[in-house]
Amino acid sequence: MLHQSASALERAVSAGETEGGPMAGATLVGLDHEEAFPEAAFELLNSAGVPGHYVPVAHGGRLHGFDELIRLVRTVAGRDLTVAVAHGKTFLGAASVWVAGTAEQAARLGEEIRRGAVVSWGLTERHHGSDLLAGEVEATRDGDDWLLSGEKWLINNATRGQLVCVLARTDPDGGPRGFSLFLVDKRELPESSYTALPKIRTHGIRGADISGITFHRAAIPGSALVGAVGTGAETVLGALQLTRTVCVGLSLGAADHALRLAARFAGDRRLYGGRLSDLPQVRRVLGEAAAALLVAEATGTVAGRSVNALTDEMSVVSAVAKAFVPALVQDTIAQLAELMGLRGFLTGRHADGAFAKLDRDHRLVSIFDGSTAVNRNALIDQFPRLVRGYRRALGNAPGVAGATTLTAPLPEFRPDRIRLLSASGSSLVQSLPEVVARLARLAGSGAVPERVASLAEELRAVTDTLHEDLAAQPRSPRDVPPVSFDLAERYELCFAGAACLWLWLNNEPVEEHAPAAAWRDGTWLQACLVTLLTRLGVPVDEADRAAHDRLAGQLLDEEPHALLTPMGVDMMMRSTS
Repeated sequence: MLHQSASALERAVSAGETEGGPMAGATLVGLDHEEAFPEAAFELLNSAGVPGHYVPVAHGGRLHGFDELIRLVRTVAGRDLTVAVAHGKTFLGAASVWVAGTAEQAARLGEEIRRGAVVSWGLTERHHGSDLLAGEVEATRDGDDWLLSGEKWLINNATRGQLVCVLARTDPDGGPRGFSLFLVDKRELPESSYTALPKIRTHGIRGADISGITFHRAAIPGSALVGAVGTGAETVLGALQLTRTVCVGLSLGAADHALRLAARFAGDRRLYGGRLSDLPQVRRVLGEAAAALLVAEATGTVAGRSVNALTDEMSVVSAVAKAFVPALVQDTIAQLAELMGLRGFLTGRHADGAFAKLDRDHRLVSIFDGSTAVNRNALIDQFPRLVRGYRRALGNAPGVAGATTLTAPLPEFRPDRIRLLSASGSSLVQSLPEVVARLARLAGSGAVPERVASLAEELRAVTDTLHEDLAAQPRSPRDVPPVSFDLAERYELCFAGAACLWLWLNNEPVEEHAPAAAWRDGTWLQACLVTLLTRLGVPVDEADRAAHDRLAGQLLDEEPHALLTPMGVDMMMRSTS
């Protein structure tokens, strides 16, 4: 299903890239310059059936595995982040209903979305930012109904959306049980009961509808309540575990686009009597960027599958994925920007200035659905659980297998299994000693290069040390020391390493081409481990870094001007476990 859905969307989007088409680079850059909403691209995605993938199968849609949705978001974001952000917001707006809505609510909303309805998520307010429990928008009872008053601001599709899921204060005293969620249908409200606020001019995603809405004692029916009264904050935290995970598709698409543009630039640019891509330093930069994308892809893929396979651990997984992948991709974009120099930022020059646009656009991804700091703080809150789980090996082995074996059928998504804290920590990280031991046995039989196994052992040692450091870190929820955020970042790298190791062991590509060869001979894994260990501060031999050069050769020579990731989820894989 995943391969078919992604291929169908790829064909639809590619058809729209013809000159003057809604997905053509020049068209999208022009709309960005005018700060105009990409209406035609939006409709192309509707016609391609993308809205159906925002709706779980249980509610009449096509969403089963969340890795599927990440791949579809990535496909769109690989052309334009504004389009992906604007269109994908409907999933974010609906997620609370998938988590806590009644079957009737979910079915009705699913039908609306499949027909093209745009759903927004009204969480933030002008004076409170991400402090949701300080929100002032209030809902007061009016018999069986409610009266909604106040302003939600910096809301994606607040003006264009037909429905908006609003977090409102239902207890004047507030607190964790003082807020509730309401799915408000603006089409059923008198125009006098709400005001659409002006679009905000933004540095990135300039064409998106980032605006707001003010309610003036808007009468909404009791049936608009999502979940029980007072459970709004809890439901939002559960829904964020889904939306933060799906957001990694935005970063993966941006990385695809950036690497494609940089590889094309390096291949076309003439310098010193040859191509820029002939220079060893340039090839190393491109190889490092390709390896970073592979690490990000591995992390995002496992996180997406974990929604189904390790649902009760998503408080950890989603925080890791949302903090790590956008940050890694932004660093990679900056690295490629330095390679391209001024030409990457000139309007109308290389690829119509698309690189400058994606660089601006992607900076906002780290802010969506909780900033990097917010997500790392969510991880810090669970340090004691992570340590306990690692020491006692509490992990869910079948769940890890399901999350990392791409051909394994995923269980049905069960929102009732979402937990605000993970009782067992992270099964994936806890399984790292096991996967490293398996790799060592394969190296002993000659099936795996010794150097790859040695790098994996380095990662295991670093992970052991990290958990000792986590255990020694004093708990201070009100005044979190900076070192805690450093430890959270190290944990993300170890999580990503475990994802890479298990994916490599549990899967094998069917196709016979250069990317498949890089997978089988260990280049893929070696390049990923070198990237992770380098970021962890572990010295790595130059001989190991040569894996990055081999990736660059694949990128530039085997498939010029295209990125084919060896592990890519758009590749047919078969299980080897």
